[in-house]
Amino acid sequence: MRESFATVLETVVDVMGDRAAVVHGSHSVTFAELDERASRLAGYLAARGVGRESRVAIALYNGAEYVESVFAVLKLGGVPLNVNYRYREAELTHLLTDAGAEALVFDAALDERIATVAPALPKLGTLIRVAGSDGGISTAPAGAVPYADAIADTGPLPRTDRESGHWLMYTGGTTGAPKGVLTTHNWLFNAVSPNGYGLIGVDKPTSLAELAELTRRLRDEGPRMVTLPAPPLMHSTGMYCSLGTLLAGGTVGYLTSRSYVADELARLIGEYGATVVALVGDVFARPLADALDAAADRGEPYDLSTLEWIVSVGVTWSADVKERLLRHGDFICRDVVAASEGGPFAISLTRRGENTVTSRFELIPGARVITPEGRDVVPGSGEVGVLAAPADEEIGYQGDPDKTAQTFRYIDGQRYCAPGDLATIEADGALVFKGRDSRVINTGGEKVFAEEVEQVLLRHPKVDDAYVVGVRDERWGSRVAAVVASSDPEPPTERELRDFVDTQLAGYKCPRSVVVVPELRRSPAGKADLRWAQQIATPSQATPSPSGGEA
Repeated sequence: MRESFATVLETVVDVMGDRAAVVHGSHSVTFAELDERASRLAGYLAARGVGRESRVAIALYNGAEYVESVFAVLKLGGVPLNVNYRYREAELTHLLTDAGAEALVFDAALDERIATVAPALPKLGTLIRVAGSDGGISTAPAGAVPYADAIADTGPLPRTDRESGHWLMYTGGTTGAPKGVLTTHNWLFNAVSPNGYGLIGVDKPTSLAELAELTRRLRDEGPRMVTLPAPPLMHSTGMYCSLGTLLAGGTVGYLTSRSYVADELARLIGEYGATVVALVGDVFARPLADALDAAADRGEPYDLSTLEWIVSVGVTWSADVKERLLRHGDFICRDVVAASEGGPFAISLTRRGENTVTSRFELIPGARVITPEGRDVVPGSGEVGVLAAPADEEIGYQGDPDKTAQTFRYIDGQRYCAPGDLATIEADGALVFKGRDSRVINTGGEKVFAEEVEQVLLRHPKVDDAYVVGVRDERWGSRVAAVVASSDPEPPTERELRDFVDTQLAGYKCPRSVVVVPELRRSPAGKADLRWAQQIATPSQATPSPSGGEA
């Protein structure tokens, strides 16, 4: 749909009216209230000189204010951009400078960091502060205006005809500096629609008139969609699941905890009548399975009767974890291979009672697995290729034409997005996902796919989480090393884990060293902190295991 995404959302708002749009604990916001508050915030920003194509950064935790802020910026014709609330001063300065941010909406928990970086960013002229839960202990940065005042003291920005604008989503990935993926509202509409229309089984509309008619039907006849995104809105999974749900006239509910608490997620499924839970791979799914198992063992199972889907995007989701979840309900596990830059590339649907297999998917129509020469991988050949999906002409990386040309390639006259996800095609056409090419370890000329080894380690009963990385080695160039997390009172030894992998994979794939720690570092969206893992896995940096010795 070529219209501004703000106009698209306003079309839904006008139909849904007093239906709940966002629920966050005891706080509920209807579609009409969401529109009103976003319009007032847009009016405040406009009075400060923020307008079309202005970049507005959002550094907030999940909640109605985040959704309102995105909607407000879109109403202005501006460009909202996500900020990781875990970033320190240098990272914040880099991102805000790279994006050219003119305004920032931030949580009070970031007061000290914002006060430090703001004076060094002359283009950053507007600061809007969302009050935190600190009881007023922190001190607001100079010039920051309370979010509540900005809305209360400003009239709503009148609606107007708008041109379609741009959308900017920064992706940190597992290594390196964050990259801004810059695209259009049309791309955004197509990207989020499967998270709404696709999950309720209706075709996406192609015009505003069709959208209004479809929304009226969904309001009057259903199905009603209620989504609980567990990951933060500052990452694409949380944001795109939220926007997809709102497009479909559904309700988005958020956890109140600022860090992921699986028991809260399980409890809210019943309280909100959730039909969809969105998470990111095993790092979210495994604790949820633990919480469900423990509640069932106590004879106090959580109510999952309304749940129809658990969806995961971007991080490997193990077969055994899916099986554990499915013991508690008749929902469908929807596992998607996608990237902030594009996709989806492949999908896997798992139902109760079916045989589950880790990393086995079906290609999305239009997606391909290609060799470096641009040739399709031959099914059953064992060749490893790169996943590629059709891409429009306007998407690329913010301020990085070289990286854009590397990721967005022309094949047979068609532009494709190929960010580096590796896969093979089985003889029966099934896709086997291998991971990101940046995670291939070349050891003595043999290629080892880190995620393949991680999946084996995760099958060990005493392993909660695992990273596999390449560590510099004088003889082999790189050697395979692992950092695993274990909460077991008697954590596994290095020899035990190496022998376990050796029974299932070729010898050269077995970790030459293993470090056992209580917990692995991950981003709030579940992405691996591989730089930290390499430091831990390097012999001079190794951390003692919980058992007291180095594993």
